[in-house]
Amino acid sequence: MKKSELIERVAKAHTGLVRAEAEAVVNIIFQSIAEALARGERVELRGLGVFTAKARRPRRARNPKTGEEVLVPARRVPHFRPSKELLKRVNGKGER
Repeated sequence: MKKSELIERVAKAHTGLVRAEAEAVVNIIFQSIAEALARGERVELRGLGVFTAKARRPRRARNPKTGEEVLVPARRVPHFRPSKELLKRVNGKGER
């Protein structure tokens, strides 16, 4: 599912929102999650899962083209852990 398809589903879900309003709602939700992760906060959506930002230590890597060793700096990466309910639905064991 693409973002545009998600927006269409929100608009058609008897919410009373037109497509432009549904798009604004979806964008605000995504932006709020991204901003919370940037601040180092955990975002928990019951029934869906938990978004966190995990720290990665600096490491040495190799440039595959030249073989030269390079230092990859420390950074934070987004991480998603699905809920038990989501895992059950994905594996066909939950209600639909």
